[in-house]
Amino acid sequence: MKLLFDTHAFLWWTSSPERLPSTVVEQLCSPQSELYLSAASAWEVRIKEQLNRLSLSEPWQNIVDREVAHNGLQLLPISFFHTNHLLHLQPLHKDPFDRMLMAQSLAEEMFLVSGDTWIRSYPKIRVLWS
Repeated sequence: MKLLFDTHAFLWWTSSPERLPSTVVEQLCSPQSELYLSAASAWEVRIKEQLNRLSLSEPWQNIVDREVAHNGLQLLPISFFHTNHLLHLQPLHKDPFDRMLMAQSLAEEMFLVSGDTWIRSYPKIRVLWS
């Protein structure tokens, strides 16, 4: 199963996994799961750090590098193919980072690991959370 982290889910996974539902943790730990982190999440984290809306316990790059090395995390760039899938999303949710993550999950046929209730308003988006 291909799993794309929403930014908050990735941050919780790496700093306080007890905040994630146990079923999500089980799936993230499964050898059959492929874990992905989008460039959109890196962009979101960096913007929030610059605006002093996010403070990490260690450098962002260290967190990502550790997950790549220890959990096989794969980094997903943003492509024109992904941006074309934005057209398939109704304008219910305005957050550009969430919209890009949803478009990527559609384009790549991934489950989106997210507790964001807005995302559940999109019937085409497969969400892993409960």
